[in-house]
Amino acid sequence: MEKVFYVTTPIYYVNAEPHLGHAYTTVVADFLARWHRLDGYRTYFLTGTDEHGETVYRAALAAGQDPKAFVDRVSERFRRAWELLGIAYDDFIRTTEGRHKRVVQAVLEKVYQAGDIYYGEYEGLYCVSCERFYTEKELSEGLCPIHGRPVERRKEGNYFFRMEKYRPWLLQYLKDHPDLIRPEGYRNEVLAMLSEPIGDLSISRPKARVPWGIPLPWDEGHVTYVWFDALLNYVSALDYPEGERFQTLWPHAWHLIGKDILKPHAVFWPTMLKAAGIPVYRHLNVGGYLLGPDGRKMSKTLGNVVDPFLLAERYGRDAVRYYLLREIPYGQDAAVGEEALRVRYEADLADNLGNLVQRLRAMLFRFAGGRVPEPVAGEELEAGTALLPRLRPLVRELRFHMALEAVMDYVKALNRYLNEKRPWELKKEDPEGARAVLYRVVEGLRIASVLLTPAMPDKMAELRRALGLPEPGGLEEAGRWGLAAPLPLPEEAPILFPKEEKPLKASPKEEKALEQISLEDFAKVELRVAEVVAAERHPNADRLLVLRLSLGGEERTVVSGIAQWYRPEDLVGKRVVLVANLRPTRLRGVESQGMILAAQEGEKLVLVTVDGDIPPGAVVR
Repeated sequence: MEKVFYVTTPIYYVNAEPHLGHAYTTVVADFLARWHRLDGYRTYFLTGTDEHGETVYRAALAAGQDPKAFVDRVSERFRRAWELLGIAYDDFIRTTEGRHKRVVQAVLEKVYQAGDIYYGEYEGLYCVSCERFYTEKELSEGLCPIHGRPVERRKEGNYFFRMEKYRPWLLQYLKDHPDLIRPEGYRNEVLAMLSEPIGDLSISRPKARVPWGIPLPWDEGHVTYVWFDALLNYVSALDYPEGERFQTLWPHAWHLIGKDILKPHAVFWPTMLKAAGIPVYRHLNVGGYLLGPDGRKMSKTLGNVVDPFLLAERYGRDAVRYYLLREIPYGQDAAVGEEALRVRYEADLADNLGNLVQRLRAMLFRFAGGRVPEPVAGEELEAGTALLPRLRPLVRELRFHMALEAVMDYVKALNRYLNEKRPWELKKEDPEGARAVLYRVVEGLRIASVLLTPAMPDKMAELRRALGLPEPGGLEEAGRWGLAAPLPLPEEAPILFPKEEKPLKASPKEEKALEQISLEDFAKVELRVAEVVAAERHPNADRLLVLRLSLGGEERTVVSGIAQWYRPEDLVGKRVVLVANLRPTRLRGVESQGMILAAQEGEKLVLVTVDGDIPPGAVVR
């Protein structure tokens, strides 16, 4: 039987620019689509823009533009935004397209002919931004509960959908399908809504007041209410009612929404489907609010808005994708910000995953001739093959943060294994054993890269190229050991997750602010001549060298970040200047007993050395 998966984002309203809330929901949908494609599902991923309604009409007028020109411009910005975040959708629907208009009018006619639409007058409290009426009970201190703005009292003649008629059916349907709305807390909210009358739904607006919309097929003087129009995109994109995609994909539909549009999707939409004779979707998955770093809901007024596209420029789009998926438990409100992203980037991606790849490449070139060694059994690292059956239910249950945490814990285990086995020492007595250790870590990284591909598709492809690994044929390859083939590595590979280096040279402003010190302060620094008697690469960091220095009557070990400019063998015999009374510190597991001096300008670094017959241990004044 064919495995099928259909995922949708909300279609985003074009009265405003793409923001972090849009980005988060779309990244989640993209992760799910990539995961299911890799897992052998026939997958379809739909996103798009919602382009009708009073709010859009007013925004276009305020911008001095024709509504169609206005929506064309903003819709294109959403396309470009998703390109920046690496979103691989299958279809991008716009509600101004002919294919959508035809379905909307066909469904309206069907429901009208069945007697579930009637004309009447209504007076109520209306939010223009939400484009819906609210009851007094739903307001927050008299304001719209979503936008915090005053509502308008309106009275006008509209067409109404008999939504109340379907309330008992929907209440029972939710009880019979407890996983329809997820997480469960949102299902409980909807059950509470349905425990009392919900009324009928106004589904039109007079064209004289709002000319921007799809006309009702039986009354050209009215256009369709934006929610009745927009929700139908999920089936109009599938060529409802006769299209093969509709027949195949619709029974497996997962909608992703934010909690601010829960009622339209959980009440309006299923009752509309029932009235039109269309089966209800499989899941409604509801995300929480993204809060600013200060813990308050993001707002331009509060100045706590986080720009996802600026973050993507600074850290790379895969890092932003990983951060959103790893940091936010789906369905919960969560504070997000650049500092939290930076911490996650450095800890998980740069120091854990990226550093492991760089160390492994260096060792493969030094101990294995620049090739992946022959396959061997994996000892405890074969536990990685058990990750896939653990992750599948986590992904199905929307616990992405837990799935990614499990994979990163495995990457930490690969680092520990490499440090414990110490192949740089093992190679002296057992070269084959050293190569076997390296193979196991390569194979572990292959497994991790497959499982991380839906979150970080670009970076995991880079990782595999750096280690001479092929692209995965499917998720099932993460459940098998021994697939890494003995192939050569590319000579060059970019650093997977580079850290932003702090400038060594102060800016003119900073130089002015530098505090001047006295001769007494300078006298506290003890500078000594030291001779390099041995040097080797740091076992845990490609940029560091470990130097053994002679000071005449004693020896010191110093760790220095000069591997980019000096080979270890070229340093032996050099006499350098050592800060000898610096407090010892551990750098990547090795104690450093001082610091050697170097001069740097731009990309060039040169050690400060001593000529002549000055012996090791001599004081530098």
